[in-house]
Amino acid sequence: MKKKKYLSLFVFLLLFSLPSISHGMHIMEGFLPLKWALIWSFVSLPFLLMGIKNINKVLKEDTNKKVLLALVGAFVFVLSALKIPSVVGSSSHPTGVGLGAILFGPTTMTVIGVIVLLFQALLLAHGGLTTLGANTFSMAIVGPFVSFGIYKLLKDKEINQSFIIFLAAGLGNLMTYVVTAIQLAISYPDPVGGIVTSLGKFLTVFAVTQIPLAIVEGILTVIIINLLKEYKREGVIQLEQIQ
Repeated sequence: MKKKKYLSLFVFLLLFSLPSISHGMHIMEGFLPLKWALIWSFVSLPFLLMGIKNINKVLKEDTNKKVLLALVGAFVFVLSALKIPSVVGSSSHPTGVGLGAILFGPTTMTVIGVIVLLFQALLLAHGGLTTLGANTFSMAIVGPFVSFGIYKLLKDKEINQSFIIFLAAGLGNLMTYVVTAIQLAISYPDPVGGIVTSLGKFLTVFAVTQIPLAIVEGILTVIIINLLKEYKREGVIQLEQIQ
């Protein structure tokens, strides 16, 4: 039980130790043309509906999983609120979705992601309501699916488990920003080189801040999952997803 307090203390310290830059954001309010704002919202909707079904299953299970789900939500909220201004209209920041994708599956993180993005848009001016669909698709759909897929593909291989978790969380983070760059490039193609040239510019600028942040997120995810593995060995929690 003492170790539970340590994990709570770690999350508490994380919450108050992360710096914040008030003018950074996901794709900001009104930055996407209406057509693309609607398209990304419709594309994200089926994943959200699947996630609601999966999250209802989790809520009906034991109390430990409910607490862990709340922890995952807090982890995503805190990490994605750490924002470093990047290209015009967007920012670089950790996402935190790899942890939840590994523990609960990718579509569960779609629901968590939508809730987090909604709260950030309303309370922190981080992101926006018109761009909620686009931000959901990049951070709460693509990111979790990449993290989950990498973890599932490699977890039974003869590879260090911590490295697999690090890789899953880090690449999930990076793919979020690849998709964000694609979304911005499609909406604002280069006058000369078109979408491809615009995408190259967005990816180049994102890489400066996003690669180091992805590494940090991978390390944090490894630390937390290793703590959870210890609780599992001691019988404090039951999670089939982590070995």
